[in-house]
Amino acid sequence: MAKFSTGDHVSWNSEAGRVSGKIIKVHQSDFDYKGHKRRASKDDPQYEIESDKSDHVAAHKEDALTRIK
Repeated sequence: MAKFSTGDHVSWNSEAGRVSGKIIKVHQSDFDYKGHKRRASKDDPQYEIESDKSDHVAAHKEDALTRIK
């Protein structure tokens, strides 16, 4: 079951440091992301997040994300 929902504000660690953004999509089944197959399920969802500072969209698993209040 998904811990986060569309619209939640989260942060994650990237090569450039800590990044924050808003979840725009929750995947609970396998999906294609930037030409690569990503694995997801109801028990292990993945999230697409749009960065607060750019139009970059990242995909991450739940354990990589921290909710921001």
